[in-house]
Amino acid sequence: MNPFKKIFPYGRHYIDANDIKAVTDVLKSGMITQGPLIPKTEKKIAKYVGSKYAVLVSSCSAGLHIACKAIGMNSKHTTLTSPITFVSTANSALHCGSKVVLGDIDPNTINLSIDHIRKKIKKNKINYFIPVHFSGLPCDMKQIHSIAKKKKIKIIEDAAHAFGSKYLSGEKVGCCKYSDIAVFSFHPVKIIAGGEAGVVTTNSKDLYIKLLEYRSHGIIKDVKENFKNKKEGYSKNKKNIWYYEMKNLGFHYRQTDIQSALIFSQMKKINKFLNYRKLLAKNYDNFFKNISLIIPYNIPFRKFSSNHLYVIKINFKKLKINRNELMKMLRKFGIITQVHYIPLNYHPYFKKMKISLHANSNAKKYYDDCLSIPLYYGLKIIEQKFIVKKILDLLEKYKVNKINQKIKN
Repeated sequence: MNPFKKIFPYGRHYIDANDIKAVTDVLKSGMITQGPLIPKTEKKIAKYVGSKYAVLVSSCSAGLHIACKAIGMNSKHTTLTSPITFVSTANSALHCGSKVVLGDIDPNTINLSIDHIRKKIKKNKINYFIPVHFSGLPCDMKQIHSIAKKKKIKIIEDAAHAFGSKYLSGEKVGCCKYSDIAVFSFHPVKIIAGGEAGVVTTNSKDLYIKLLEYRSHGIIKDVKENFKNKKEGYSKNKKNIWYYEMKNLGFHYRQTDIQSALIFSQMKKINKFLNYRKLLAKNYDNFFKNISLIIPYNIPFRKFSSNHLYVIKINFKKLKINRNELMKMLRKFGIITQVHYIPLNYHPYFKKMKISLHANSNAKKYYDDCLSIPLYYGLKIIEQKFIVKKILDLLEKYKVNKINQKIKN
C-alpha cells in the first residue's frame, strides 16, 4: 500500500510559479524563438560554468552531434567512449563517420577506467575521447587530459548528467579546462529542466563559430568577419542587414525562447536543487550502509557530483527474485526504478558495427546488478523513507537471512 497516493519516478522535474511566469511571459512577448533570451541564457550559463562561450541547442543529443561536427570528426577517425551511457553518446560519433571503440569502466565510479584508456590507446589510434560523467560524478579529467595531450587527442565531455558538478580539482564541469567542448542536458529528469534541451560550452572561438553554424543549417548571420561573399554581404563597408551565408551542411538544432526562459528561471534555483539532491543521496547512503545486499555507488564523491542518479548495486544472486521481478513489485507501491544503462555493446546495431567489449568486463558486472532508485528535488524525506522501507522489506522477504535495519518514521 502507498499511503501517499502518488508515483515516485527515478527522476522528475520541479516547476514553480516563477518558472510558469517566465514561460508565459515569453508566450505573450511576440518572440518565442530566435529571440533575445537565447544569448541572455547562454551568457548566464557560460558565467556559471566558467567557460568563454555557450551555445543552446534543442537537446543534449543535438549538442553532442554538432560538437563532433565542429571538432572535425570524420570517417578517418576513431573515438573512445564509455559503454555505460545512453546511445546518443556513441551515435554522435557514428553520425560523423567515426569508428567507435569502448573503454571499460572503473567499478567504483562507473566512469571510464584510466587504466583501460591507457590500454586502448596502445592498441588503437584514438583521435577523440568522449568521457561520460555518469550520474553526475565527473571523470578524472585531469588524468584524461594529460593522456590526451601527449597523444594529441581531442576531448568532448558528455556532461548530460553533470550540470553543477565539480571536478576533483574544484572547477565546475563545463569550464573546459580539461577538454575542447562539454555538452549538458536540460531534459526534465536532469538537474534543471528545459524540456528537450541542451547546451554546449567551449573556450575556443573557432569551435564556437562552428557550433553556431551547425546549430542553424550551417548558416551564419552575425559573425560578419566570417562572410565569404564580401560583395553581397556589405554595402559601403557596412553589413547588409538581410544577409546570411550557408557555409556548411548544418542542422535545425535551435532552441526556442520558451525553453530558454524555463532554463533561465530554473538556474536561479540551481544551488537549492543541488544541495537537496546531495541531502537525499547522503540519506540513502546512511539508510543502506549496514545492508549486506546493497552497495551504493560514489559515496566518497557526493560533494563533487550533481547526484543526478542514485544507483545501488544489489546482490541478486542471494535473492529468490530477479531484477525485473523486484522492479515490478516496487511499481505496485508507486516506486518506479530504472536501469542506467544497458551497455552499448549489447544493442543489436552496435553489435552489427562490431563495437564490443570483453565478456568479463566491469561494465557487464555493473549492469547485471545495478538499479536506479528515486532521487529528485521535491521528493520529501518521509517519502524517501517509505521508498527505502519497501526496498528493504522486499529484500528481506526474498532473502534467506533477515535484514536488521529499521527506518524511523
